[in-house]
Amino acid sequence: MTIRAVVKGVGHYLPKRVVPNSEFEATLDTTDEWIKSRSGIERRCFAADDETTSILATHAAKAALANAGMEPDDIDAIIVATSTPDLTFPSVATMVQAQLGMTRGFAFDVQAVCAGFVFALTNANALILSGQAKRVLVIGAETFSRIMDWTDRSTCVLFGDGAGALVLEAETGSGTVSDRGILSADLNSDGRYREMLYVDGGVSTNGQSGKLRMQGNPLFRQAVEKLAATAETALEKIGLSGPDVDWIVPHQANLRIISATAARMNVPIERVVVTVQDHGNTSAASIPLALSVGVARGQIKQGDLLVAEAIGGGLAWGAVVLRW
Repeated sequence: MTIRAVVKGVGHYLPKRVVPNSEFEATLDTTDEWIKSRSGIERRCFAADDETTSILATHAAKAALANAGMEPDDIDAIIVATSTPDLTFPSVATMVQAQLGMTRGFAFDVQAVCAGFVFALTNANALILSGQAKRVLVIGAETFSRIMDWTDRSTCVLFGDGAGALVLEAETGSGTVSDRGILSADLNSDGRYREMLYVDGGVSTNGQSGKLRMQGNPLFRQAVEKLAATAETALEKIGLSGPDVDWIVPHQANLRIISATAARMNVPIERVVVTVQDHGNTSAASIPLALSVGVARGQIKQGDLLVAEAIGGGLAWGAVVLRW
């Protein structure tokens, strides 16, 4: 008998303001075609001035709870993956806990930038396997529009805001790869690559939130290599490989990265959940957003084998294999 962390509910939230590529043409030396050809992005959503990360996260959490048929006090723990918190502290997770009216359990944030949701899922899995929690609400939420340099056409056209959430619950499985739930994970980081993707502000440096800075071409090469490798490692841990996968649910950063990673894994693009065209890069929110949209589209069905993989600033990267 094996304990598994099984997905019981999924949900997401996107701000109402949809920003097409054409909107940038008035202020930047760019075009809709230039952005689409380099990233696959056609539009993204930006949070309203009064929409903080915790508000986006709470909307997604409510949707996931409703999908699971659960109430806030059914949850033992909340983990929020974000790099754009409302405040330096307290955590976004505790703010979500309060906004949900949840009066028990515990809540904390995980910060691994675009890989944050994979790290949060792995932490949630560990809490469930250790018996520390039976039900965990895992959320990815970002307001990256707050840290954009609007004069930098190489970065500001790529990112968007949003949130996605999963409810995980402990269930007993057979201990085989046919079990529902999280089956394996692989996490990595290498701080030597910091300059490839970072924000030039912080509490102990200049006391400012700063703006996002990115070295696009070097990061592209690192992303394709590391994403395929971490997904393959996670699959190898349970004796599987790319052709066994029903769906890759990747971090939605760039369509070229998504396509190249799938090709390296021997998985056709038709078996990849792609949402980058509609959301842009929503950092830690992109995988749970894609999971929720994939379910809503009818792509992801119970029993499907999924690989979620992501890379972000740090560099930090990793993959989770789960059966839906």
